[in-house]
Amino acid sequence: MPTTHTQSAPTLPTTTPAVLSLESRLAAVEAAMTVALDEAAVAYEVRTAHIQIDPVDLADILTVPLTPTLQPTTPHGSPVAALLQRARQRLLTDGWCAGSQIREDGARCLYGAIRVEAAGDRSLEARGLEVLMDAIRADFTDADSVPVFNDRWADGRVPMRMLGQAAALADNRGQ
Repeated sequence: MPTTHTQSAPTLPTTTPAVLSLESRLAAVEAAMTVALDEAAVAYEVRTAHIQIDPVDLADILTVPLTPTLQPTTPHGSPVAALLQRARQRLLTDGWCAGSQIREDGARCLYGAIRVEAAGDRSLEARGLEVLMDAIRADFTDADSVPVFNDRWADGRVPMRMLGQAAALADNRGQ
């Protein structure tokens, strides 16, 4: 009969691991975390270096509530300022649109809102449009007219903000 030799695994000397104090273990974990966070910060900088950030106008980010408040605002004392304020309120309640004076659902453009709130008073309408154009040109020097300015926007935030600024301008002028 053949003899079989079985080999056993070599036995390694057993040593007890070094016992670290709590402070030593915390220091080791802190060092490892610092290295990991530094590597992550470098990786983030490398991944985002190509991104260009355009300046943000906070007035374009801060929006009006989706449901308009039913509380009327304090009316301006001057007729043009009151007209512009009413036009802004109409856009808040009925909606804003581009490309036409009025849409089937009742939404209006800047010009359409001023026109309906002027109630046929062409002089008041013209003065309101003039003050609105002054307010627009203060921020947007390339604006040709109120309808062209209105139609360049995808939503009504900026046009309604400009109506508010125009109302304040007219009130300051006493118009």
